[in-house]
Amino acid sequence: MAQRIGVYPGTFDPITLGHADIIRRGAKLVDRLILGVTTNPSKDPLFTPQERLEMVAREVKLLGLDNVEVVGFNALLMKFAEKQGATVIVRGLRAVADFEYEFQMAGMNQQLNPGIETVFLMADVGLQPIASKLVKEIALFGGDISKFVSPTVRDQVVAQIAKTGTRGDY
Repeated sequence: MAQRIGVYPGTFDPITLGHADIIRRGAKLVDRLILGVTTNPSKDPLFTPQERLEMVAREVKLLGLDNVEVVGFNALLMKFAEKQGATVIVRGLRAVADFEYEFQMAGMNQQLNPGIETVFLMADVGLQPIASKLVKEIALFGGDISKFVSPTVRDQVVAQIAKTGTRGDY
C-alpha cells in the first residue's frame, strides 16, 4: 500500500498552540505529514524564513511526532505538494471567515490538481481565536501571549520584538 502523504502549509509566524493542535490531529490522518513553512508577501513577518523553519522544527520535536517533518518552500502550494508526493492538503479552520477563504483556495487548488484533496480540521474550541497576526500584535504592545504559544515561542517572540523594536522584515 502506498504511503499517504499530507502537507500542512503555513507561514507559522509564529507557530501557535492552534497550529500545534492541527499538527497533532493532522499527523493521525496520514502516514507522513510535511509542514510546509512558506513566505506570504501579504503578511508582515516577524521572523525570517530560516528562523521560522528552526522554530517550527523545534516545536514539532517537542510534540514527539515521528511522522512529521518540516520543509521550507517558496512556490505555488500545489507544485510543492506534488514535489512531496502528497495526496492531501491539511488546513485548519477557526471561523466562518477562514472557511470562505479556504473554500476558495481549495477550489482553485482542485483545478490545479484534482488528485490532491484538501482536508479541513476545525480548531479546538479553546484555541479558535488564536491567530499568529494577533499574537504578534499583542506581544508588540507588551501583552502576555503565554496562553497562545509555547513558552519557548513566547520567549523567542518577546526577544525578537525587543531586538527589532517593531515587526521585522526580510
